[in-house]
Amino acid sequence: MEFKDYYRILGVPRSASQDDIKKAYRRLARKYHPDVSSQSDAEARFKEINEANEVLCDPEKRSAYDRLGANWRAGQDFRPPPGWAGNGGGHAGGQGFDGFSDFFESLFGARAGGRRRSPGFQMRGADRSAIAEITLDQALQGTEVTVNGGSGGSRRVRIPPGAHNGTRLRVRGQGDPGAGAGSAGDLLLEIRVRPDPRYRLEGRDLHRDLPITPWEAALGATIEAPTPQGPVHLKVPAGTQSGKVMRLKGRGLPGKTPGDLFLRLMIEVPPVEEAGQWYEEMAKNSDFRPRARLRP
Repeated sequence: MEFKDYYRILGVPRSASQDDIKKAYRRLARKYHPDVSSQSDAEARFKEINEANEVLCDPEKRSAYDRLGANWRAGQDFRPPPGWAGNGGGHAGGQGFDGFSDFFESLFGARAGGRRRSPGFQMRGADRSAIAEITLDQALQGTEVTVNGGSGGSRRVRIPPGAHNGTRLRVRGQGDPGAGAGSAGDLLLEIRVRPDPRYRLEGRDLHRDLPITPWEAALGATIEAPTPQGPVHLKVPAGTQSGKVMRLKGRGLPGKTPGDLFLRLMIEVPPVEEAGQWYEEMAKNSDFRPRARLRP
């Protein structure tokens, strides 16, 4: 019978760790599984890969295999050494225990035959990533979107209120299909909120500019301010400077810890054709010099 170099079959060195062997097996099994591969030799390669993994992933079998030494080459005529503890005898036809080769059975048939059978191949499908764009109003209220999975089907997914940029939702079973009896992967849906002309979104917090008149800023006033939850009455302190930010707690996006709404008060002067006379009188009579304290 021909000697089989299981390390060469999996494409790993003899010093490979168990984790390296596992990764190599999963990669090759995904490539050559008859259910997914179109290569003509896929079935034969898949059996060979499974056999190599059966030996190298089992520390006891791997240790016994390594005792044969590193001087054998794939394809060389091989007979187990006299007194080989694992010699269980071969069967004619080239395939023995669990569809594995005579080489495998000659080494491990006696020990493996009555202990366990190799499980049917199953590999979970890979996860997929996708992006769902929603409006700010949808982020505030929640919405539903249709997503297309790796298996070709579509599904309606509920996006809860409070989803914001970077929120990730896991949609079970909408990733790539599994191989063999393996389950499908998941779809990782990342939420992005489209820019809104009214509010700027930072996490769950909302920011907005709110214009006020010069006299509201100077004298103080109670004004009506818009929020996503409806208008509220906001008290502007007397002597407010343009750019002052006022925080309305809990008026941002909903959530376990709701976001806040930050209103930046911006003084807006009336047009000159409306208030030109007022400006002229103030210019003549006021001693207010806002730049007097500036250093060169």
